[in-house]
Amino acid sequence: MENRTKLGMNRTGMQMAPFEGPQQVEHAQDAPAEPMLGRQTLAQERGRYIQEADRLGSVPLPGTVKGVMQATLGKLQGKAPEVLFDKLGQRLAFERTGTRLYEAAAAKADAAEPPVEPQLCADLWRICEQEKEHFLLLKAAMESLGGDPTAQTPCAASSAVASMGLLQVVTDPRTTVNQCLEALLTAELTDEAGWALLAQVARHAGHGDLADSFEKPMAQEEEHMQTIERWLTQRVLAETS
Repeated sequence: MENRTKLGMNRTGMQMAPFEGPQQVEHAQDAPAEPMLGRQTLAQERGRYIQEADRLGSVPLPGTVKGVMQATLGKLQGKAPEVLFDKLGQRLAFERTGTRLYEAAAAKADAAEPPVEPQLCADLWRICEQEKEHFLLLKAAMESLGGDPTAQTPCAASSAVASMGLLQVVTDPRTTVNQCLEALLTAELTDEAGWALLAQVARHAGHGDLADSFEKPMAQEEEHMQTIERWLTQRVLAETS
């Protein structure tokens, strides 16, 4: 598949139906459809579902003596160690997905016709390896606190749903390299902010050494974002030439 934006027989727009289109607009103006529920009623219904719903999940109780001691100490100091465990679980889930995103994007770039820039392929595989390293760093951090890195915390579950669309874009065989780069850029913007928040939570919880260990991945995520943004801009502008 050629990785360029092309004109084609796209029949989704109203301009493709020059007679029926205006008729549809006229009909909508003359006889607007009555909503089944008013805005206030709809908000009340949503509120009822929200009030009746269970939580998205929970942070598991520590399964090790060290974890129990860490949690107990945090409670005695007025901290909330479960928040740190939740945010660690979230970044674990996101970095795991990030590794898969870059694996799929790099594979697509390798198979692209016409071939893409070799340096782009190299950058994608390099970032993929760094995302994997970040995952392993977070796994070790969770274990050092006595937590279970395999547990899916509430924020991890939320992030998994949020990133599902990005993974679908990158793994869809019909999407172009540029479309995949846009999905990666979305992920990197989220990832950079997530790492910054995690570092603040760790430091606030009294784990300054842990927060310090996040400095390197935070710097790498900044570089990832700049690299993807640069490639995307370069390739989209090249299409206009």
